[in-house]
Amino acid sequence: MQEFNPFSTIKDLSGLLASKKISSVELTTEYLNRIKKYDKKLNSFITVSAETALAQAKAADEQLAKNQKTSDSDFSLLGIPVAQKDIFCTKDIKTSCGSKMLDNFYSPYDATVISKFNQAGAVMIGKTNMDEFAMGSSNETSFYGPVSNPWDLDAVPGGSSGGSSACVAAGLVPAATATDTGGSIRQPAAFCGLTGIKPTYGLVSRFGMIAFASSLDQGGVIARTAQDSALILETMAGFDPNDSTSLNQAVPKYSQLLNHDNNITKNISQMRIGVPKEFFDKNLDSKIANVTHEALKNLEKQGATLVDISLPNCHLAIPVYYVVAPAECSSNLSRYDGVRFGFRCDNPRDLEDLYKRSRAQGFGKEVRRRIMIGTYVLSAGFYDAYYIKAQKLRKVISDDCTKAFNEQQIDLIAGPTTPNTAFKKGEKSNDPISMYLNDLYTSSANLAGLPSMSIPSGFVDGLPVGLQLTGNYLSESTLLYVGHQYQLNSDWHTKTPKNFAEV
Repeated sequence: MQEFNPFSTIKDLSGLLASKKISSVELTTEYLNRIKKYDKKLNSFITVSAETALAQAKAADEQLAKNQKTSDSDFSLLGIPVAQKDIFCTKDIKTSCGSKMLDNFYSPYDATVISKFNQAGAVMIGKTNMDEFAMGSSNETSFYGPVSNPWDLDAVPGGSSGGSSACVAAGLVPAATATDTGGSIRQPAAFCGLTGIKPTYGLVSRFGMIAFASSLDQGGVIARTAQDSALILETMAGFDPNDSTSLNQAVPKYSQLLNHDNNITKNISQMRIGVPKEFFDKNLDSKIANVTHEALKNLEKQGATLVDISLPNCHLAIPVYYVVAPAECSSNLSRYDGVRFGFRCDNPRDLEDLYKRSRAQGFGKEVRRRIMIGTYVLSAGFYDAYYIKAQKLRKVISDDCTKAFNEQQIDLIAGPTTPNTAFKKGEKSNDPISMYLNDLYTSSANLAGLPSMSIPSGFVDGLPVGLQLTGNYLSESTLLYVGHQYQLNSDWHTKTPKNFAEV
């Protein structure tokens, strides 16, 4: 077996598997050993599925023995360990969504995303920790405790996909799935120095992905590089008849469209990249602004044209999001009533007591807060004043983005992913408004259904910073191409936290 490097990319690991320098069982065992050694510090996994993972790895080795890979075009995820966010249903393996409400829930079926990974021969190494029902920006609301950031164990990794970002950043797994409702892929990717992409709404099936806000939720990936993200996204994406919001679109081979000669994506020197003036206001840390400008210069040196643009209503994204998302969450979470599945209180006096105590005891503080907000804005007296108005403003925000792409003829919108670096655990726990503002630059893409990604762009005071790229509908190929070209001309994505370097 070749010497194991836990921070290898999926592309490199696949090459080792194909050349028989390492087996999938050996690779999986190495990562399981790292989880056992390091995850006590991070708390990034809720469930480690070692037995299942080793069985899948053994099957992958048998398949690898039959199929000799000869070129990059034959690349697949066969034999590659991947972690799954604990929001995706996995047959006979606990799916908790980070909540006491589902602490005893074992799904009778696999989510479509999980089925696609199984068909690709990937190895599911475990289920990652997350904010409860994906509600949070710090991964502190999980029933299983907060997750730590590998770059600073006293800091948060971002949320809600904090477990996914922490385990990848620490080299416990090469990549992990994640979900994004208002920034929950891109924000933790930025906080942990990783690449994270939220695709166009409907590109990845939501069947078997436990719902938070159905018109906003979208599955995606957190990995080291744009190249690895492309490989995983082309596996996850695709039409699903079980999901009524699934797009019936052919999925490009994103991994084959990353270079200048792909004949589909524009050359970066032909691209116009819009930079919204609203993203560089008083809310943005000045040091992050400097790092972001340097990252934009990198793209400019490669020939891209930077264009000053305005998104005049983007400041409304947070208030609009925090009306729409809680409204949908209050509806989606009404099914957890203590009757059919999930947590049930002890010795209920009657049906009403069963409902009240099961929900009060099964849901955490942040989930209860959002249910109450959502129920309020959907109530008869306030529906028009809040929910309908928020939906109208959502269209205004979406139209701003469409106008920028069409009238300014830009290919991408670029700016900071977050207004600050990872903050200390507990720092914002009692200030929900301050916590919500971490999604200041990310939530517009969800409201509009646009694809968006974060790539590592530097450091501020020893903590990672992300550059956010947002594209027009179904422009994932362009996003991944530009991200890949940026990473060919920078090394921020190769940086790893020193406390986890030892094999």
